[in-house]
Amino acid sequence: MVEDKFLTQERCSRCGSPLNIRTMSRMNEDILCLDCAEAEKDHPRYREAAEAELEQVKAGNYNYPGLFVDKKYPF
Repeated sequence: MVEDKFLTQERCSRCGSPLNIRTMSRMNEDILCLDCAEAEKDHPRYREAAEAELEQVKAGNYNYPGLFVDKKYPF
């Protein structure tokens, strides 16, 4: 059985806080705590990344890795 990193990762990819509640970054494949997800919205290219993700989802790509895939935050 394949393990889902989103469900098993214990700490935020960015700040290292415990992940009691988690979400995915819209910028890359980081798994974030809610504080980091909120802070991400201040990134100058956040809107661009969110719009690109939405277009991918509309096209049926539910595994879009983001504009900054394979890049470490901050970018």
